[in-house]
Amino acid sequence: MSDCCSIEGSVESCATVSSDKSAMSRCAECDTEGRPVDRQTIFHHVKHDHLDRVNDEAYGFCPDPNCKVVYFGDSGTRFTVGDLRELVTAKTTGDTRPICYCFGFTEGDARKEIELTGRSSIPTTISRLIKEGLCACEVRNPAGVCCLGQVNQVVKRVSDEYKASVESTPAPAHDCCVR
Repeated sequence: MSDCCSIEGSVESCATVSSDKSAMSRCAECDTEGRPVDRQTIFHHVKHDHLDRVNDEAYGFCPDPNCKVVYFGDSGTRFTVGDLRELVTAKTTGDTRPICYCFGFTEGDARKEIELTGRSSIPTTISRLIKEGLCACEVRNPAGVCCLGQVNQVVKRVSDEYKASVESTPAPAHDCCVR
């Protein structure tokens, strides 16, 4: 396990991109700049019937939510959303969307907790587990990087949506005739 999730003072300081920028390339499908991903990560995520297609080329992860390609190789190999065993955070939406692959949190988990308590403890829980050395983001996360930055973004967005919905809900009118 690398130090992809080392915490330096706060949960926001988690690295969200690979440090090896020299290997970055562009997705041939959508021309979005990708980030390098280890071959081990790809082996972990592709369905068993695609394992023989994983070769020695350098791979990138395409973060574009509108592109069906998840992994692309520098020699042309591509793996799409349908070639993977699980949902990819960057490529899906909704409450089943995974936001933490190491500990199994989804967007729905964050939404439920925020609706019940007004806040989410998920980033704090993940930070604690990272400090205990229990994550393996570079393999478990299809993007090959720590998910904590993404977790914080999702929790903030869901929290903001919840606050906006509460603020826009009119208070019940007082009916003087109801007994």
